[in-house]
Amino acid sequence: MFTGIIEAIGTIRAITPKGGDVRVLVETGKLDLGDVKLGDSIAVNGVCLTAVELPGNGFWADVSRETLARTAFDDLKPGSPVNLEKALTPSSRLGGHLVSGHVDGIGEVIAREDNARAVQFRIRAPRELARYIALKGSITVDGTSLTVNAVNGAEFELTIVPHTLAETIMVDYRPGRRVNLEVDLLARYLERLLLGDKAAEPAASGLTESFLAEHGYLKH
Repeated sequence: MFTGIIEAIGTIRAITPKGGDVRVLVETGKLDLGDVKLGDSIAVNGVCLTAVELPGNGFWADVSRETLARTAFDDLKPGSPVNLEKALTPSSRLGGHLVSGHVDGIGEVIAREDNARAVQFRIRAPRELARYIALKGSITVDGTSLTVNAVNGAEFELTIVPHTLAETIMVDYRPGRRVNLEVDLLARYLERLLLGDKAAEPAASGLTESFLAEHGYLKH
């Protein structure tokens, strides 16, 4: 588990094809690796990766086909900056919100504009994730825990303060950029609970409009 509070900006140093997937070397910059051991988890742009080698100034991790298919990892190349966060410990401060490091989908930055000293971003989420994104709710973008300031369909807005811009890779975001999205865990669990006994049925992966209408959650 993670908090969504970025600890350092790292750099992709190598991406090596390996048996159908890839192994990646991440240089970790100012991230303290003193308490990291083989097998520990580190979030890279919000993707939970396992350290399989620790050369001293970073770590190697394997990236599966599933991860490559479900995230924007394919957009990375040697030299790409990435957000880094070590896994949550019992003594960590929960400054953001609970983040699993399992990306739900890929969003796209569709607008950027200055807002005093902050920057306003509008991001389009995949249609199937729209129901989990709520005004003033939490969302994780490339591993960064953020608050949603406006929602319009599958699009949502974020206001990013100067500190967050300086400490994450968001300063480089421009329209057209693909980003990893993880929705709030509580929204996921609430959806499952609302299914009730239907959750045991094989096709019950989420709430459909017909289910919501049948149970009075949608008013026409």
